[in-house]
Formats: sequence, C-alpha cells, structure tokens
Amino acid sequence: MSAPPTRESAGGSRREEWWRGAAIYHIYPRSFADSNGDGIGDLPGITAHLEHVASVGVDALWLSPFFTSPMKDFGYDVADYCNVDPLFGTLHDFDHLIERAHALGLRVVIDQVYSHTSDQHPWFKQSRASRDHPRADWYVWADPKSDGSPPSNWQSVFGGPAWAWDARRGQYYLHNFLTEQPDLNVHNPAVQNALLECARFWLERGVDGFRLDAIDYAMHEPALTNNPPAPATGKVRTRPIDHQQALYNKSHPDIPRFIERIRALTDSYGDRFTVAEVGGEDAEPSMKLFTAGTNRFHTAYGFNFLYAESLTPALVRSALEAWPDEADIGWPSWAFSNHDAPRAVSRWATAGERVASARVAMLLLVSLRGNIFIYQGEELGLPQAEIDFDSLQDPEAIANWPLTLGRDGARTPIPWRSDAVHAGFSTVRPWLPIPDSQLALAVDRQERDPDSQLALTRRLIALRNRSDALRVGAMRIIEAASTILVFERSSATGRLVCAFNLGRVPHTLQPPPGGWRLVESVGGAGTWTLPGLSGLIAERI
Repeated sequence: MSAPPTRESAGGSRREEWWRGAAIYHIYPRSFADSNGDGIGDLPGITAHLEHVASVGVDALWLSPFFTSPMKDFGYDVADYCNVDPLFGTLHDFDHLIERAHALGLRVVIDQVYSHTSDQHPWFKQSRASRDHPRADWYVWADPKSDGSPPSNWQSVFGGPAWAWDARRGQYYLHNFLTEQPDLNVHNPAVQNALLECARFWLERGVDGFRLDAIDYAMHEPALTNNPPAPATGKVRTRPIDHQQALYNKSHPDIPRFIERIRALTDSYGDRFTVAEVGGEDAEPSMKLFTAGTNRFHTAYGFNFLYAESLTPALVRSALEAWPDEADIGWPSWAFSNHDAPRAVSRWATAGERVASARVAMLLLVSLRGNIFIYQGEELGLPQAEIDFDSLQDPEAIANWPLTLGRDGARTPIPWRSDAVHAGFSTVRPWLPIPDSQLALAVDRQERDPDSQLALTRRLIALRNRSDALRVGAMRIIEAASTILVFERSSATGRLVCAFNLGRVPHTLQPPPGGWRLVESVGGAGTWTLPGLSGLIAERI
C-alpha cells in the first residue's frame, strides 16, 4: 500500500516526525456514516466521506474499535482482534479505507484494547473452561475469601465490584469495566506475545499507528491489595469507584516493560505512531512514565480538558506546564471532546454562547503545544445531544441515570445534509437519534458559509500546519488571570502571541514590545482588544 506524503514545514523542509504536533481526527464508526441502510455507521461509510476529513487539514484519523464484538460496550469488548465486525463491514472494506486514506494524504490510527477482551473471545472461553487449560492463566482469576466474598474491594468503572463469580472454575475473575469484559493477565508473557501478534496483523495491513485504550489497566497488583478510600473532594460521587483510590488494580510498575515491546514492534515498521490513553484523577505520573525516553509510547492522551466543567486560564496553565519542553519529559496530546465525554461546547457555554465558545475553543486547541485531537462533529460545533431515557444505549448512562450526562449525547450521528432523511447519515432510523437542533449545523450548510465553524476549523488547521511555532515550537505562559490567557509560541522560524478572553467582560491587553501583525482572530478580537469569548494570534514582524 502507498504511504501518505510527508507534510512539509513552513520553510519547505520535511518534518521527520510526522506525528509531532499532528492534528488527528477522531472517528466513532457507529456514528459517522451508514452505507448499507442498517442505521449504524460502517467502514464503507467512512471511506465515502474521507474527503471531508482530508479537507479539515488533519494529518491522520483515529478509528474507535470496529473489531468483532458482541457490542456490550460498543466494540471495546473485543471478541476477535484480527477481524472486522459484520456491522462495520469486512477486512476488504478496511483495506480499501486504508488505501483511500493514504491516497488523500491521511494516516490511519486504530484502537488496540489490551487491558481486557469480551467474555465471548475464544481465549476467555478456554480460560474459564478449566484451571488446567493452557490458557487458564490468560485472565485474572482469584479464589474467594473464606466468607465467599470477592478477593479484594476493587470497584468497576461501570459500577459495582470489579469481580464476577464463575461457577465453571469456582473462582472470581477481574473486570475493571463491564462484567462481560474480563481483564487479561498481561503479566503473562504468552498473553503479551499474542497481543503483539494482533498488532502485527494490523501493521501488515498498513495502519500507521495505535491508540492504546485504557493501557494503565493492563496490569494489576498480583497481591490483590485493597484500594484505600478516596479523600473527600466535594465532588458528587455517582459510582462506587469514585469512593476509592485505584492504586492496585491499575498502573502496575511492570507496564512500561510491555510498552517497550509494543514500541519495538511498531518501530520495526517505520514511522508508526503510538498514543496511550490514561484516565483518572492522577493520570500524569503514569502518562509521563509511559512516554519517558525514546523506547516507550510517543505521547499520552491527556484528560485534563475532557471532563472539565469550565475552560479557564488556570486549567490551561496547569495542563500545559505539567509537560515542559525538557529532555526527560514526553510529548503531550490534547482533546477537548471525545466519544466518552460530553461535548465541550455544552460543558463550557450556555446555549446562547455556544457559537462563540466553539470558535474560541478551536482557536485555543490549535494553539497548544502538543498533538491535538478533533472529535467528529467538533469541526461543526456540534453540542451535546439530549437523549431521553428510552433511547439510551450506553450501559454507563443507563446504570447512572440521571446523575451523569453519559456518553450517548456525544455519540449521535453526524448530520451530513440538513434536508435529507435522517440528515444524510442513513436511510433508516439511526441507532441514536439526530436532534433536530443539529440540522442547522449540517455539513452541507456549513460548506456554503465562509464564516461557519467548519470554515474556521479548516483555516486554523491550515495555519497550524504552515507554522512551525504552532506545530512544534516552544510555549511560554505570559498571563493566566481569572479570564485572560496569554502565551507565546516560538521556533527558529517565527514568534507568535496567542491571547484569549475566556470570560464575558471585554479586556484590553498591554501590547508586547515590538511590531506585531494580526494573523487570526475570533469573537471580534483585534490587536490588542479582546471582547468576551474571543481570541487572537499575532505574529512578530
């Protein structure tokens, strides 16, 4: 298969590390485009709309799971790592997607889920069949306590104990997520070898990298030590897991050794890319450990913004200053929205402010040092959809109703055409409803509007792509007051000042020394005036 072209810098030199500073478009396959009229998005649907993704100007796309699965967690419960679920198409469809993406200059990154499988995976069926089976210890099994209770107090992310009883073996198995998602015993070298062979399968088919889902859950503390209580923070706790510090069921110190094996494999295929997903309240130590040096993951996917209730200068400062430009610190990645988090525009703004908020958020995102991830629909300014209880699909949302917004509201299908049946996503009723309120934000309408969020996103990504200062340059915070954020981005080829008013009261900045040219602005910002919810980028001349 042909490789995508290497993007050139503003000065015309080829960037050896295509992934550093890259913009990556996140696709949730179920909700992107339906090609066969079953109401569920699929791989051919994605392929048919890749020109839209390429037009945004991103370097790559990341696909959430499309593997064989009973869909208890919509693909994150994998039953066959090396095949495509019929809902999404075939391996031939995937090959065609790769070929078309590469022809358009897009690289393709796919999810790999190494912490757990589906309980329908043949490995688990064999493991639970007998304690004497060759794969008996491919999963985390433990005897009950003397009173029959689970072997530790560990709690599942989706609610309730992280242990499920299995009468076949007379033991409990660990599931940090759904009961139907048993945890792999990645301490076992044979399990690591099998997972690496699955990775090799997709590398051979031409994928350009992997996002390693929940990789901090890949190994547990074998002693099964109880997790301690979590200190009070004042936040509402909606799940049992919120009441404890997850010290022993995740982030084991042996995980980096497995990461080094993954990196060695991907490096053997050339300029491939790896990004770790590490969530939780205290994720940064693991993120830095997993990206330290040159033989672990290239970057880690930060959660700082994904569940933040508001966008503040203090939040930006704390997130960015945790990843200084130092030799022993890894390279960060940032996302404001994704398939697991309520859309940022609905978390950070009232309904009447969402257009302005979406614009200033996109300007900020493209200005950050690190890789940036744009979740499908973010380029359209889509807000979180309100889903009634009877239409919910997400097991987490159903279990915690109504104390969480859940994930369904961020997963509603993309509106492609405002006047088409089901907004052009499908010819039949989609698996999740498309809100009527999102029709005005459909792709076809925004294509005709030079002032749309889509047009702005394309312009801003193009600016980032031609500016080494924005893409890979240094970052220095100048001001991070209650609502005003000012920072500098600089490289050998240029110096930029990025200024934002994240509040509602107009503000005038003290001009920095020297001459400056306004490069980009949103919300009516000018040099150096900042109305509420506005921002600018100025270049030193």
